[in-house]
Amino acid sequence: MQISIADLIDRLGGPDAAAALTGVSTEAVRKWRSGNAIPSRHWAAIMAATGVPMEAFLPAGGETGDAAPPGATAALVLADGSVFWGRGFGAHGVSLPAELCFCTGMTGYQETLTDPSFAGQIITFTFPHIGNVGANMEDVEADFCAARGLVVKEDATAPSNYRATMGLDAWLKRMGVPGIAGVDTRALTLRIRDSGAPNAVLAFPPDGRFDVSALAAAAGAWPGLDGMDLAAAVSCTQSYEWTGGTWGWGTGFSAPAATRTVVAVDYGAKRNILRSLASAGCRVVVVPATADAETILRHRPDGVFLSNGPGDPAATAAYAVPAIQGVMAAGVPIFGICLGHQLLAHALGARTYKLARGHRGANQPVQDLASGRVEITSQNHGFAVDEASLPAGVAVTHVSLFDGSNEGIACPEKRVFSVQYHPEASPGPSDSGHLFTRFVGMMGEI
Repeated sequence: MQISIADLIDRLGGPDAAAALTGVSTEAVRKWRSGNAIPSRHWAAIMAATGVPMEAFLPAGGETGDAAPPGATAALVLADGSVFWGRGFGAHGVSLPAELCFCTGMTGYQETLTDPSFAGQIITFTFPHIGNVGANMEDVEADFCAARGLVVKEDATAPSNYRATMGLDAWLKRMGVPGIAGVDTRALTLRIRDSGAPNAVLAFPPDGRFDVSALAAAAGAWPGLDGMDLAAAVSCTQSYEWTGGTWGWGTGFSAPAATRTVVAVDYGAKRNILRSLASAGCRVVVVPATADAETILRHRPDGVFLSNGPGDPAATAAYAVPAIQGVMAAGVPIFGICLGHQLLAHALGARTYKLARGHRGANQPVQDLASGRVEITSQNHGFAVDEASLPAGVAVTHVSLFDGSNEGIACPEKRVFSVQYHPEASPGPSDSGHLFTRFVGMMGEI
């Protein structure tokens, strides 16, 4: 049996009674109604009060059963058995189980899909029109598509940009990644926002046959990102030197002559980070995530950069922290972003925790506490630094204006600083590009 969320609220005696029963605000109950989804932590109390079975809590579009509706060729199946039917595109097949997240960026979908930080995740874009500028082989952040699947509202249109060499559908086929269109991404986003990121599997079978129970079981059996080290899986396997700066109109990927040497530890580095370092006048040597301090220092760096990357920072810290601490002991300046920020915090003695829904998109406001300046940033992370665990001598420098979580730290005594967001953007605004200049300036200090 399946009834509307509005009927459930009425059975509970209205919004005020529903809020009192579950310990939430009436505004939260209003969001249940608008999003047509109730967080799973409240199901037991509501079932006990109304006698309604669990099936009633599936959101609109979250049907169960193996028979695909007319016109449906793909399915997004959640661990609780909910099914979102739609039209498949991209590569045929079934994705590996993954964490289902949402991304609020309006542009740069190709860069987003190839960001290694999205390893282990299926991306739901909140912006309905994805794919309209096509794809090319320049606007990528890695040689592979890190995301395990793509969920969109509208079918991709024919490419309309002069730089496009193929459509999104053809590019996803080349990358071996399935997609699904026609999904109510607003309802799905509200569900993730209110209940947290669920495990899911995206199926686009060539024969059009679905085993929903098996797909749900696969999603449910996946352990999730807590405790999972994914950095080593997406990192380079041997050291190399990066050449080429950020892209410029009419000049392509060019960089000035290098005056400093930076070793970038690749936990899943985006190419535009390396380009930004090169454009700031750095000779960039990239080393694998598992490189120890001796390997890093062998290159005689003026500075060490800790990159972005996927997975649980507490798991990656097992091998990353000793290396970072060795570099700090040598007195070499360090700049970290995203996962690199979290790993630097671990190396300084702090802890990290998993966010309820994460920050993913190119429109995230962050405040610099020293200047009061607000910057719009590009972000992609599901974990955050626990400010309460920061030791003496480590200052909080930036804070999220969305939820107040930590966005930056610094320890002047050790000549290190880091931010949670992506100053290189790609996609996103360039408000924070000055941090690369700051890093170069730190390397020049005696």
